[in-house]
Amino acid sequence: MKTKIFAITAILIGGLAASANAQEGTVTGAAGGAVTGAIVGGPIGAAVGGVVGAIAGTAVAPPPAPVVTYVQQQPMPAQTVVIREQVSVGSALPQQVVLTPIPEDPTYSYAIVNNQRVIVDPQTNVVVGVVQ
Repeated sequence: MKTKIFAITAILIGGLAASANAQEGTVTGAAGGAVTGAIVGGPIGAAVGGVVGAIAGTAVAPPPAPVVTYVQQQPMPAQTVVIREQVSVGSALPQQVVLTPIPEDPTYSYAIVNNQRVIVDPQTNVVVGVVQ
């Protein structure tokens, strides 16, 4: 029985690794999730952790360079939004934060939060980049 579970897990992880090569964020997420899952739950945990890690890794793929450049060039407003939570890649902004769409790539928006320029996925309000 353990051999069957191990074989199924190996196939699942192998399939995830092959599909994960398409995007760098996915590779890191799948590998990290699989390792964490293996430590916590053994072979089955590795398979589940790999899937969860791949999804999370893909969700916070870094924005393309033109989007970063656009956000860097925007003027800083006189007042910025201040929130209690620390702003970092992967964290979600509160729904009250007003996002400004990026005209060249509407799959991204930006906001100035806690005096930081942040690039956000407007569908989820998840920060995908912090511009320095």
